[in-house]
Amino acid sequence: MADQTVIPVGHNWVGETWDWPLQHNDGVVKVNNTKEKFEVGLDVQFFTPNEIEVKVNGGELLIHCRHEVRSDVHGTVAREIHRAYKLPEEVDASTLKSHLTSRGVLSITANKK
Repeated sequence: MADQTVIPVGHNWVGETWDWPLQHNDGVVKVNNTKEKFEVGLDVQFFTPNEIEVKVNGGELLIHCRHEVRSDVHGTVAREIHRAYKLPEEVDASTLKSHLTSRGVLSITANKK
């Protein structure tokens, strides 16, 4: 194996304001919690429906997206995302639904009790 060199990653953001993917009020990651419903929207455009798992465990909504190594024009890439959201107590977990749009946005919604 060839010698490896670590290349530092420069940035100009403050860690507390960062989310994956970048959240700058562009709708890529959104959480709406109103009196009527709870909704999460997440950009998962690099994943197919069978590579996305949405579960509820206790009071948490768990999202796991993963695909193995793939080749593209630049080389190879593998991706994996784990997200967890605490569900508000008034969410009716039996009404949770997830939908993947053709633009790659995963929308998860639930009604309130």
